[in-house]
Amino acid sequence: MAHVDLSTESVAAGGSRTLRGYLAEPAGEGPFPGVVLVHEAFGLDDVMRRHADRLAEAGYLTLAVDLYSDGGARRCLVATMRSLMSGAGRAFTDLSTARSRLRSDPRCTGKVGVIGFCMGGAFALLAAPDDFDAASVNYGQLPRDLEQALEGACPVVANYGAKDRTLRGAAAKLEAALTNLGIEHDIKEFPTAGHAFMNDVPVGPRPLRPLMRVMGIKPDPAAAPEAWQRIEEHFAKHLKGTS
Repeated sequence: MAHVDLSTESVAAGGSRTLRGYLAEPAGEGPFPGVVLVHEAFGLDDVMRRHADRLAEAGYLTLAVDLYSDGGARRCLVATMRSLMSGAGRAFTDLSTARSRLRSDPRCTGKVGVIGFCMGGAFALLAAPDDFDAASVNYGQLPRDLEQALEGACPVVANYGAKDRTLRGAAAKLEAALTNLGIEHDIKEFPTAGHAFMNDVPVGPRPLRPLMRVMGIKPDPAAAPEAWQRIEEHFAKHLKGTS
């Protein structure tokens, strides 16, 4: 597991000036399928790195890209969210840079998926039509024009929580849009879960955590294992070619 510098490729493509990431490598010689991991709104923290490590243990060369590389969350959050809302801009260039880095790595088979959580889930959904082989969307916000944004998307697996007050009805809307588009998908809403339910510990500023719990933003150890199993089965099928 190592921190990597993507600045050279990023600047050349018009992305972040100091793009960094966290590379989690599977054991063995490979080659391995790749996965680009997109972090939550709170940034590339220890929880996100553990998610990357988990994917590496499952056999994926996983690059968690830091969308806040040019100045941290305080300086980059607004610009990153603007990129998300517009569906274009620096953040998407950074994701493309990470995907290209994986594909050029001799340890990678060339198959690359994308996975995201919270804000990152929204990015993963919008990136699904952009030359990825599989996408995993975890409690990600939906774009306004959902079907237009997802035209030509790769196969999608998505996990949402029924107790997530920030994304009411999102799972059903995503299910309907992907069905209408004829895109292979597997969407589930977990009855006991809220937002960020796959995290193993609470995240975010401590003063905000009581409010976050009220909003249904907290880990759910009962639902998380099945969500991870669904992701691993989806990636195995579409990135490893196993059923």
